[in-house]
Amino acid sequence: MNIHEYQGKEVLRKYGVAVPNGKVAYSVEEAVEAAKELGSAVTVVKAQIHAGGRGKAGGVKVAKNLDEVRTYANEILGKVLVTHQTGPEGKQVKRLLIEEGCDIKKEYYIGLVLDRATSSVVMMGSEEGGTEIEEVAEKTPEKIFKEVIDPAIGLQAFQARRLAFNINIPKELVNKAAKFMMSLYTAFVEKDCSIAEINPLVVTGDGNVMALDAKLNFDSNALYRQKDIVAYRDLEEEDAKEIEASKYDLSYIALDGNIGCMVNGAGLAMATMDIIKHYSGDPANFLDVGGGATAEKVTEAFKIILSDKKVKGIFVNIFGGIMKCDVIATGVVEATKQVGLDLPLVVRLEGTNVELGKKILKESGLNITSADSMADGAEKIVALVK
Repeated sequence: MNIHEYQGKEVLRKYGVAVPNGKVAYSVEEAVEAAKELGSAVTVVKAQIHAGGRGKAGGVKVAKNLDEVRTYANEILGKVLVTHQTGPEGKQVKRLLIEEGCDIKKEYYIGLVLDRATSSVVMMGSEEGGTEIEEVAEKTPEKIFKEVIDPAIGLQAFQARRLAFNINIPKELVNKAAKFMMSLYTAFVEKDCSIAEINPLVVTGDGNVMALDAKLNFDSNALYRQKDIVAYRDLEEEDAKEIEASKYDLSYIALDGNIGCMVNGAGLAMATMDIIKHYSGDPANFLDVGGGATAEKVTEAFKIILSDKKVKGIFVNIFGGIMKCDVIATGVVEATKQVGLDLPLVVRLEGTNVELGKKILKESGLNITSADSMADGAEKIVALVK
């Protein structure tokens, strides 16, 4: 789950992480009023969307007076920002962060991620702040430093200081930077984050170490114990199909293709998308109905797939281990009748009661194409869609 920058800063402030003062605004008048209350010589007007690259897309402006705040707020609110993370369709700006300006001496990068190779949280740092970290990794990888954190004892002060020295934080501010990193790590662990990215971390003219931007993502599996974080959820920033899927405990991610996929099991779903690509098709989604798929779940899955107007055909790929193939087949038939499906539908069943499942599909009288294998199914749906 993602949250907005201003919300991330609210979370970090509670952990003693230094962030600039700011206020959220939903209208031009609120933006001007917030700037008045902040009383800063320079005010930053920032678009709030769940995507990076806002500055390059014209979503971050520096205002020198209230008239400029009004102009920029008017310009950004309601604008569709297209960044490298939004895709070509972009995202509409519905709220702003009005923030006091600060005297930036130097920008750095600090990020916390889970490294699956070491089964540990890793803190990364670079003196190339303000730049996309992927760009730094590609062009100057020697400027990225990492500290692998032992989960049993957490981030140690010497590790934080070493990272601060490595990224060339001014010597007199190393201890302050180390304290910042320790607080950031505490927030990361206690709030069940999957990513905590500060880009840029800045050193200011008056000797402060501060998070000028903050991106926090959270592990959805841990949200049951993070009620305050769930309250930050902005459904308008999420795909409507993904929201609907979550109501039925379906794992759904929208993609750009035209072949809808309904599969049980995350690994099989990934393999299904791969094999569709192999046969020169394009999957429209990742959809895992899980091991205990009921007829109701299958029906809802069909409805969600069909709500995507780009979908021109559906590939159902089920391995009946825990689930019996006849139960799935019954669900597919019921769902097809209920939603009035008129698109090509290819179904591949394998596992428990597979023959009975195939018999149910065959005797349904519906236009369902059976497949003998995953490859056969992928080839057939690609051909039907084309």
